[in-house]
Amino acid sequence: MRTTLALSLAAASLLSMAPAVAASAQVKPSGLELSLLGRYSAGAVGAGAAEITAYDAKTRRVFVINAERGTVDVLDLRDPRSPRKVATLATPGANSVSVHDGLVAVAQQAENKTAAGSVAFFRASTGEKLRQVTVGALPDMLTFTEDGRKVVVANEGEAASYCAGAVDDPEGSVSVIDVRTGAVRTARFTAWNGKERQLRAKGVRISGPGVSVAQDLEPEYITTEKGTAWVTLQENNALAVVDLDRAAVRDIVPLGLKDHAKPANALDASDKDDKIDIRPHPVKGVYMPDAVDHFRSRGRTYLVTANEGDSRDWECHADEVRVKDAELSPTAFPDAARLQQDAELGRLTVLADSPKDAQGRYTELRVFGGRSISVRAADGSLVWDSGSLLEQLIARELPGQFNFDNEENDSFDSRSDNKGPEPEGVTVGAVRGRPYAFVGLERVGGIAVFDLSDPRAPRQAGYVNTRDFTGDVEAGTAGDVGPEGVLFVDAHDSPTRTPLLVVGNEISGTTAVYEIKA
Repeated sequence: MRTTLALSLAAASLLSMAPAVAASAQVKPSGLELSLLGRYSAGAVGAGAAEITAYDAKTRRVFVINAERGTVDVLDLRDPRSPRKVATLATPGANSVSVHDGLVAVAQQAENKTAAGSVAFFRASTGEKLRQVTVGALPDMLTFTEDGRKVVVANEGEAASYCAGAVDDPEGSVSVIDVRTGAVRTARFTAWNGKERQLRAKGVRISGPGVSVAQDLEPEYITTEKGTAWVTLQENNALAVVDLDRAAVRDIVPLGLKDHAKPANALDASDKDDKIDIRPHPVKGVYMPDAVDHFRSRGRTYLVTANEGDSRDWECHADEVRVKDAELSPTAFPDAARLQQDAELGRLTVLADSPKDAQGRYTELRVFGGRSISVRAADGSLVWDSGSLLEQLIARELPGQFNFDNEENDSFDSRSDNKGPEPEGVTVGAVRGRPYAFVGLERVGGIAVFDLSDPRAPRQAGYVNTRDFTGDVEAGTAGDVGPEGVLFVDAHDSPTRTPLLVVGNEISGTTAVYEIKA
């Protein structure tokens, strides 16, 4: 049955009092209506059974990463009200999938994640495997260029150990594959080895103990345009700009800090105060984006990032510390005793390598992620940030489920101390000529929509959430939980001739299909 999930603000306020599925879309000239058309369940909860998705317009098929089985599930979307699995691709270690003109590319990490990974190519119509090529360590995301001639791969190179004498941290890199020949060239970061001090001075975060710059940099997500790739370096709070023709890193761009002391950037910092309390605090946000996409406006290219935040927490090395366990500088924080209370900043998780004085006392507190999306110019400079809008949106539309976790219902406020709603996936699509960003909120769930017509002043244009807050997450009765991959299907390519949004939900193992109407 088709469920329409677009409400006026008055209706939304009534629905938000109910414990069941909640959703809304602001009624504005730029607002969108998102309606749940159908859902496919892989039948596994909490195992990554539905993550990244890709769509082939010719066959009307959706390809879904099923990390739990080490496959790509192939769904028939000719009737999006009833997606059904028609095939699987054997892809052990699959992390990401992309499709262009009937060709499917799948990124696969090795059994030992620090070893070289691979990319396998399949025919979309038959599932026939065409070739497999070797790339860098832990290929975490890949995408075709717009002309389909290249596949660009973010080789994250995540560490397995930071223990003294047993450091196992491969280099991060970006592979560029020639689709016609299968030839692989790899853009590396070795030119920056030995330049840690200069990079840190610019604002690039280099934090892995006893490793080189190339080992520390961890490519996460890619968007491409006309021979250039922009690659998020999430843990490093930076972007790499890659020349695809030369397969060379052109620049590493720091993304700066977000001042949460400003009212527009307020946040809820405590999970132990049993209330919604969004207000300014003397901390800085480290954007640390996961997904990135781009769009054009008035002849210029802009980037959109989902500022999730991420930490490294390995044996012998951890990035996180709670404010109440940190020694604060009395000069920088004369009211430290108050700030370290649980209802203030005491519970807040901050970067352990935040700036300190000569005595090792923190002079600045930096938190993981921006709890926001950002629009940036092609050179990486900040054009606009959503500030506190995402937390304010959830507080307004789902007050009873504010900053829920994605592992269980009945988890009110439990993520306020650590990245809040956690925007992870983002994609840009045009609806009736207007560019929109569709943002997946990993924790509480749902998709937030922003109208990007004015890149310097985007507007909220809707929110849909098909999580069932009366269900049981572990039992698989909670609807769509943990959105990860967010995919826009243009009306021209859609089986319904209206735009679609296809969302892979990592926790619930469901692939949800929404219809988009202006």
